[in-house]
Amino acid sequence: MEITAAMVKELRERTQAGMMDCKKALVECKGDMEKAIEYLREKGLAANAKKAGRIAAEGMVDSYIHMGGKIGVLLEVNCETDFVANTDAFKALCHDLALQIAASNPLFVSKEEVPQENLNKEREILRVQALNEGKPEKIVDRMVEGRIEKYYKEVCLLEQPFVKNPDITVQTLVNETALASGEKISVRRFTRYERGEGIEKKVSDLAGEIEAMTKKD
Repeated sequence: MEITAAMVKELRERTQAGMMDCKKALVECKGDMEKAIEYLREKGLAANAKKAGRIAAEGMVDSYIHMGGKIGVLLEVNCETDFVANTDAFKALCHDLALQIAASNPLFVSKEEVPQENLNKEREILRVQALNEGKPEKIVDRMVEGRIEKYYKEVCLLEQPFVKNPDITVQTLVNETALASGEKISVRRFTRYERGEGIEKKVSDLAGEIEAMTKKD
């Protein structure tokens, strides 16, 4: 049976396991979704499987200001109850996520949010780069997909290495907090502001200004 991207996405959403783990589970279970969930749970890769169907509508909107007001972050993280939302562990998670966003500047929460047109453009650029490097045509596509995974780690919050512990991803951090709380936890959205971003700045040429003033005299 062909294992499609949609199947992998569904299994990941239901278990919070990694993309490659989900694909492997589906291959091993010949596309049977329920058996794949059991497979991941047996392997200890789907700690949140039972919670995946619950609704996480509580939580908090947190903020973080960094470097004397140079960078600001607004972040919404959801859980299932006010009780968990008010725990120190949940608040610490929100703070760490905001810090991650300020430091690493992701563009999306997860892989699923990356627009297809962005992926197509990135693949095209990576393909041209690989060919310019003299790589054989037959391995270029495989190289491009490997580099796309690196691209995800750059632009997707949940795929990034956690700034306080690069040995784990942000997704793992969220999963561990969810497991400890006994509730489903999800990162819904964020906005990052950087002072002066998007504004064309006038570059001051002090030496040139002094020279011009001298010539007028």
